[in-house]
Amino acid sequence: MKTNPVIQAAIDLTAGAVGGTACVITGQPFDTAKVKMQTFPAMYRGLVDCFVKTYKQVGFRGFYKGTTPALVANIAENAVLFMCYGFCQNIVRRIVGLDRKAELSTVWSVVKGVLKKDGPFGFYRGWSSTLLREIPGYFLFFGGYELSRTFFAFGRPKEELGPVALMISGGFGGMCLWIAVYPIDCIKSRIQVLSMAGKQAGFMVTFASVLRKEGVFALYSGLKPTMIRAFPANGALFLAYEYSRKLMMNQFDM
Repeated sequence: MKTNPVIQAAIDLTAGAVGGTACVITGQPFDTAKVKMQTFPAMYRGLVDCFVKTYKQVGFRGFYKGTTPALVANIAENAVLFMCYGFCQNIVRRIVGLDRKAELSTVWSVVKGVLKKDGPFGFYRGWSSTLLREIPGYFLFFGGYELSRTFFAFGRPKEELGPVALMISGGFGGMCLWIAVYPIDCIKSRIQVLSMAGKQAGFMVTFASVLRKEGVFALYSGLKPTMIRAFPANGALFLAYEYSRKLMMNQFDM
């Protein structure tokens, strides 16, 4: 049955929102630790120390402070993100002549095409500090997810994968994203906190200041809770996305 693009977009939007909710609920405690360790690296000796001090100060609810804005942001972000993800999948399928049931195995061919036409800088048009994080981050996020799904599929349709394979693939994609963008995210967190104290500074100024005063390892403060969080949170995100999307598509017999 031919896909109605409006219905397909609505399904991807809704499924992305469901996935974003699952991601926040699963990973919020680790995200809280990550931001604290990024912003005040001298206050904590490690992840366990951060958890213990947070619990002693405000109790268990301290790990879920900021959950409401995180939910709003993640639901909105993932809803749009996965709607665009589905849209891009359809565009790629049309370009290479694949039907809906064919596997999405064209990631590397697209990469080669961009490199051949525009070189490495073809991936970074419209350069800014935000795009510096988002472009490589989400390329590796979805690239890692699709690569892992292909590995688990063993030639079968990826849509037939079970929940364990989907969670592992989602976790792998999330870890690929954070390894690539973590230093940029660390500077972003510093800028956000410093701006609240009236010490506004740009990306490059903050980046140079951290390197000069604290060294390169300060850019990786809080990496451990981030990587621990990335696996279950993004595993839950993709699991919720795929199953809610499949459920809705079945309702429309798509």
